[in-house]
This record gives sequence, C-alpha cells and structure tokens, in this order.
Amino acid sequence: MEHLSVIPFLKNRPADQNVYQAIGVEPIINCRGTFTIIGGSVERPEVLEAMDAASGFFVQYDELATALGERLAGITGAEWGLIASGCAAGIKHVTTACVTGGDPEKLVRVPDLRGLDKTEVIVPRYSRNVYDHAVRNVGVDIVMVETADELEQAINPRTAMIYLTTGGGSAKDQPLSLEVIAGIANPRDIPILVDAAAENLTIPNIHLEQGATIVAYSGGKALCGPQCAGLVLGRKDILMSAWQASSPHHGPGRDDKIGKEEMVGMLAAVEAWVTRDHDAEWQSWLERLETISQRLSDTPGVSTQVGDPTGLNNRAPSLTISWNPDQLHITGAEVAEDFARIAPRVAVGSGDDDGNASVRITPSQMQQGNDVVVADRVHAILTENRVPRSTALQPASVDLTGEWDLTVNYHSSSSQHQLAIRQDGNWIEGTHKSAFSIHELAGVVEGDDVKLQSAARQPGDHVPFLFCGTVTDDTISGSIHLGEYLTATFSAKRASRNGSRQPITIPGGPPLAT
Repeated sequence: MEHLSVIPFLKNRPADQNVYQAIGVEPIINCRGTFTIIGGSVERPEVLEAMDAASGFFVQYDELATALGERLAGITGAEWGLIASGCAAGIKHVTTACVTGGDPEKLVRVPDLRGLDKTEVIVPRYSRNVYDHAVRNVGVDIVMVETADELEQAINPRTAMIYLTTGGGSAKDQPLSLEVIAGIANPRDIPILVDAAAENLTIPNIHLEQGATIVAYSGGKALCGPQCAGLVLGRKDILMSAWQASSPHHGPGRDDKIGKEEMVGMLAAVEAWVTRDHDAEWQSWLERLETISQRLSDTPGVSTQVGDPTGLNNRAPSLTISWNPDQLHITGAEVAEDFARIAPRVAVGSGDDDGNASVRITPSQMQQGNDVVVADRVHAILTENRVPRSTALQPASVDLTGEWDLTVNYHSSSSQHQLAIRQDGNWIEGTHKSAFSIHELAGVVEGDDVKLQSAARQPGDHVPFLFCGTVTDDTISGSIHLGEYLTATFSAKRASRNGSRQPITIPGGPPLAT
C-alpha cells in the first residue's frame, strides 16, 4: 500500500477550506437538531475555554469527581451530580451501581451476573428504545410492564431498578406515569432512573420532584456541552457507586472513558445554562426561520408554518415548508436527499403524507449566516422547472415467484438468509428470513431491476434491509442499505426444494398401540 506524504493539514490547508474539507469531508449545515450522527450540538465558548484551561494540568480523578459532584449539587439543587462520557454511559454506570451496590467484587464480574442478587430491570413497554442497550449491556434481564398492576407484580427481590424515558407514557395523567411508578417503587426502595437525554435541564429538576431517583442528560444536546459528556443528577450513594463503575476505575465501565477536559467543560456548560438568556436564544432561532420563510413568501404552491413545541424534549421552534408534489414534481424525501448529497450540504427533516410534501427546518444548531444559505438553497430547488414524471412502471421481464437462498456479505462476515417471493406483475410480497427472525417482504420489479424492503424488529431495535439488485438467470445480486448500520452486498439463488412425495394415511381413531 502506498503511503501518503504527511503534510500537516491544519497549517497547510487552503484559506477557503475548513478543517474537515482539508481531509476530504464536506461539512453539513445542521437544520435537523442535536443528532449525534452529525455532531450533536455546537459547544459554547465557555465550554471550549474551560476545556482548554483544564488541559494544562494533571489532577486525581476521584478528587475531581467529588468536587464536581458537590458543585453540580449546589447549582442544580440535586443531592449529587456525576459527569460521564455521555448520557448512555451514565445510564450504564447507574445500572451497574444498582446491580452491584458499590461492591467492587460484584463490579468486576459484570456482565456475568451469576450469584448476584439484583439482576432484573423493569422497563415500561413505552420506554423500550434503541438507547436501552446501555441498560442491557450490564447483563440484566429486562422485565417489561404495561400497567401499574403489572409493575406491582414484577417487583421482587431481584429488581435492581426501573428505567424509563421521558414524555409520552411517563407524562402526568398517563396510566404508568413517572408519578404512578414512584408511588409504587419508592416505598419499596426501588431506584428509578429517568432517561432525559434530549431534554432541557430544569432547576429544580422536574423528574426528581416527581419521584425519580436519578435523571440523566446528554451533554451534547440542549446543554451545548462536550458531545462526549453526559450529566447525571440524583441520589448521592447511587451516583458514588456509579462513579466507582466508570473510568478511570477498572471494570465494565473502563471503556467509557471521559477526560478531565470534558468533565470541566461539562461543568461550564451547566453553569452557562443557568445564566444563558434563553428567551433571546429563542428569538434568534425565530429570526433564522423568518429569513427562510420570507425567501419563500412569493413562491407559488409553497406554504410555511412555524411550530412551537410544548414538551422539554428537543425543545426548539421549527419551520415546516409544504407543497403539492404533483404541482412541483418533487417530494419531501427527494428534497432532503438533494440537500444531503450536494454541497452546500444541509440536514433537514422531511415528510410525504396524504398528497402533501414537506421539509422541516430546526434552527437551534444553525450558525451565523446559515439561514441565508438555506433560504437560497430551498428557494432554488422549489422554483426549479421540472418535467412531470411518468408514474407508469416498466414491465417486469422476470418472474421471481418462489424461494431464494440469500447470502448477505457484511464488512467482516457472511450470513445465510432466505426469501419467499410472490410476484404480481411489478409488485412483490412475501417473507424474508434473516439470521434471527422472519419478517414481511415487499418490493417492485422493473425490467430485470428489483428493489425489496424488510426490517428485523425487536423491542427497542429496528434493522432495515433495503435491497437493490439485478436479476440474471436464476440469480439476484446487488447491495443492501442497512440504515445507520451502513451497507452490505448480497447474492440470491433460486432454491430447489425436492421434498419427498408419498401417500399419507390418516387413522380412523387413536392408535391401538404406540
């Protein structure tokens, strides 16, 4: 392999390139919000200053954690505070603390929980989500409940804690709200961990006041702290055990390392939160949306509407831009795809429902001047002249009805799947049997090109399979888009099932002997 010549990219990049362009990565204008996959939030100047100031010294981490715990308690009104390497890491550490009770002999056994007393975590079904891996990584058994009665019955001596997410089913007046759960769990001394990752921080804390034991926030969302930091507030004894379960201590949390710079930066973010002018920030977000809305005000067939959220999760106004896709000959998904792939790249939400297309702009992470760029970009694409597209499909030149043996090639392994296909003209339905489950299959065939989709689902998780392939004789081959899990390739061959054929005799009654 030929080696690249090493040229310091920071010092020698052209004046018109930013640091990412200097290594071949095109940055994104964030009109989507605090999504980790595009960088979360922009760290505030106070945070960057604190991190830089912290980098020039060495400290003993247990002493630092104690000082931060006390200071966070003083700022937030909680009993104690912990800074972890993200909200998920904080959830993992708290789960470990509730399982081990701060006993290091138990700690070093995690996730092997054989012989431990506390091995179950109760989760309301409405709280199952892709982030509860942070709980499951500890090795606990998840017990799902849907009603208060089921919660009462599920609590037993093995119950380590209860985990739930905010909003939805945990809101006030819901059958299994946080307050209902607290009324059942607190008298039994069962800790309640609330995942409030994307919420605004409230002081005094709304969840602790409603009976939660611990509440966890992401540092890289509303707080605009370090992306690789999280804030955990609540009961001191549990948070001390959670700190014991985190790096720099050896054990199951060592892989969730946080640096002293991020710890101090997270403190600066919390301090900034209580002094920031949130009303002025909100007004600046509205002004950005107004710039975009005004640019589209005379665009035929396009309407705009500003939404004002009522909850604490991802709290920011948003601008929905709507149009008739039959009139402008473009869908919301196509606009979002254009924005995502062509520079200047823009991340937006999109929708296509009931004959209406839209994109949604969230302004909270837009930077100075982004609103003008986005306004021009969306105006240009929605005013472009387009020829109406034919909705007629090219006739299928192949018949895929039957069973297919499918080989999926991932980056470092292969897996054997099966497809059972029923074809009606251009349309396909059937089943996809993957490594661990069977799910519905749907698709379309034009000529010898085929597109299929299915999804492997389990509580909290969703893995999409979007097949794009070409048929040659009795073989289909192509690529699979796996959503956030990147891509794979596949090859499917028509199966030959030669089962035995023989008469079957049905007895007239029970056997006289076995």
